[in-house]
Amino acid sequence: MTIETLGAERLGFVGFWERPRAERDQVFAELRAADGPQWFMMPKVPFTESGDGAWALVTHAQVSEASRDAALFSSEPTANSLADLPAILEPYFGSMINMDDPRHAQIRKIVARAFTPKILQQMEEDLRVRATRIVDDLLREGPTDFVTQVAARLPIEVICDMLGIPGEHFADIQRWTNQSLGYTDAEYNGGIPRVDEDLTRVDMLRSFARFVRAGRGLFKLAKRIGEDRRRNPTGDLTTKLVVAQDGEEALTPQEFGAFFLLLVAAGNETTRNALAHGVHLFTRNPDQLALLMEDFDGRVGGAIEEIIRFASPVIMFRRNVTRDVVFHGRQMRKGDKVVLFYPSANRDETVFAEPDRFDILRESNRHVGFGGPGPHYCLGAHLARRELTVMLRELYTRVPHLRTVGEPDELRSYFINGIKHMGFAIDAPAADASGAAAVPAVAG
Repeated sequence: MTIETLGAERLGFVGFWERPRAERDQVFAELRAADGPQWFMMPKVPFTESGDGAWALVTHAQVSEASRDAALFSSEPTANSLADLPAILEPYFGSMINMDDPRHAQIRKIVARAFTPKILQQMEEDLRVRATRIVDDLLREGPTDFVTQVAARLPIEVICDMLGIPGEHFADIQRWTNQSLGYTDAEYNGGIPRVDEDLTRVDMLRSFARFVRAGRGLFKLAKRIGEDRRRNPTGDLTTKLVVAQDGEEALTPQEFGAFFLLLVAAGNETTRNALAHGVHLFTRNPDQLALLMEDFDGRVGGAIEEIIRFASPVIMFRRNVTRDVVFHGRQMRKGDKVVLFYPSANRDETVFAEPDRFDILRESNRHVGFGGPGPHYCLGAHLARRELTVMLRELYTRVPHLRTVGEPDELRSYFINGIKHMGFAIDAPAADASGAAAVPAVAG
């Protein structure tokens, strides 16, 4: 079977990502075995510079090398979209993720104030309090949808609390984030089933308008809060970002607005989807959950890395070739697009033994689930790990018999490996010989 018959030339179309996971994994396995990066087609998207195609980077080595070499593989003009962003969206989505040094390094240095070890340590108690409240609510309400009841709550509440955003805005932020990242899914784009082929101009305009409104809503809220903190400084993180600290540069209101969009998208979606995937993986692999609970403190770190590797919450990012080059045997030209496919790199047989097996005791887990090594490695990776640790501990300590039911309702996307909804149940604990309910011990 050839790569073409498997459909690799359709990697840029959402329809490919609706195919069964086993079929997609087979496509990427053949791509990894090919003699270098393969060219795939991309749809023409109205109002954007798009069409033609791009090179698929699918091995661990290809993704890692392109991530390190920002001079050759640029994030400008766009890194988080297969198509170049229309000019109307640049104020909202033109964050540091779409920048190269030196400006990228300058802004990254400012926003790194949000993720210092001291700040993360100070957040630890707040994370535990929020996780406890979420499980309290779950036990009171009973299980319905794991994503809305559990997975989506902690990261959005933590991010908003960090930035001093009142809880009254949580629901709007969640809705706008879903619409921004889920613009290829009919549940979030106004009911449009196809966004990259067989699409009428009216549907395209309708989908585009909703996408713009979501980005503008997030941006305007953040910009308004940033401007308020400039006038009325407080002790929250927003103040630290928009008011110069010790003579260092601060973010402009526009830069803060764009950073907020990036933070709620990357910080919220990655953690929420990793948690949902993780609970589903533990349901399907109860032996791995048993291993975790035998020594939670000793094994939770490895479990989180394996969840991120196996699930790969972010599917891809794009880079742009800055000069003619031969890369892994392929002649690439200045202006070519390359796409880094993280799920494929994280299943590379030359790096991971038995890559299709979920194994929380896996050694040397050099996954690229937080992005490859280099200047764009995820700033919030340590925060995500802390959130996942606290939430998994709270869930499996207090609700050890939690399990997912059926298959998750997955986001229709070539960018985010998301779970929109997921049914779950809390089984009654088995009784021991005396008839008393047996409660598993939780080590750690």
